[in-house]
Amino acid sequence: MTARSLAYTYAVAQDAPDLRRAVDSLTGVVGAPVHLVRPSRGGEAVATVSPVPGEDFDQAALAAHLEDLQWLEALARSHHGVIEAIAGCTTVLPLRLATVYLDDDRVRSVLDDGQRAFLEQLTRLAEHVEWGVKLYIEAPAGAQAAPSRAPDRAPDLSPGRAYLHRRRAEQESQHDAFRAAEEAAERIGAAAREHAAGRARHRVQQGELAVEPGVNVMNDAYLVPLDHAEAFRADVLNSTDSLTGVRVVVTGPWAPYSFADRGPAGESAP
Repeated sequence: MTARSLAYTYAVAQDAPDLRRAVDSLTGVVGAPVHLVRPSRGGEAVATVSPVPGEDFDQAALAAHLEDLQWLEALARSHHGVIEAIAGCTTVLPLRLATVYLDDDRVRSVLDDGQRAFLEQLTRLAEHVEWGVKLYIEAPAGAQAAPSRAPDRAPDLSPGRAYLHRRRAEQESQHDAFRAAEEAAERIGAAAREHAAGRARHRVQQGELAVEPGVNVMNDAYLVPLDHAEAFRADVLNSTDSLTGVRVVVTGPWAPYSFADRGPAGESAP
């Protein structure tokens, strides 16, 4: 391991008059102050960086830390906190979590080499935000059917036939829920297309990532122009009003995490 500091890099950003002031007030990963790194040959794409200890962020240490969900959660909060703060005053290209370079000079070299590509992306994403859209089936798999669909006939049936009757009712209820979810997904897509400039599909959330009740069946992100942001949110939420058994959750607006070509993944000390 090495005791030297490494350069934790949060994002590439469009230089702006308010950016330096915003960055000067930020505290990043491990409580370190955030600063700007500018390209050596001039240019408007700059990077937001803070020093981190090599013993925690070199390759071997990161491999171990990334298995620690509590450590990873704290890192993600700090990482995204910096990005959201600077997104309030300029366009940003968020970098991957734990993007680490040997020092500021290496970050500067990346900016020099990628200046044109970074500026093209920043131009494309300017005046856009990201909204997250998740669709849930509210009834968990295996739930008992509602009384209106499956009256209790237990007194008239043998135990075996009563069990089969309940299972058939459960399956019908699940089928109805998934059919409603398909209709909801189509309506959400139609509403979103009226406003969005791009769509990214993510894995549905399961296991420890599933923090909302119900079964997540859609987990998408949309890139939306700022002047359509509130209309997008309202239209997507209202698109499923007449459907039962499903729930849509819209989160944001966020920096465009899902729509940035994040470039090099970083390089920590071996």
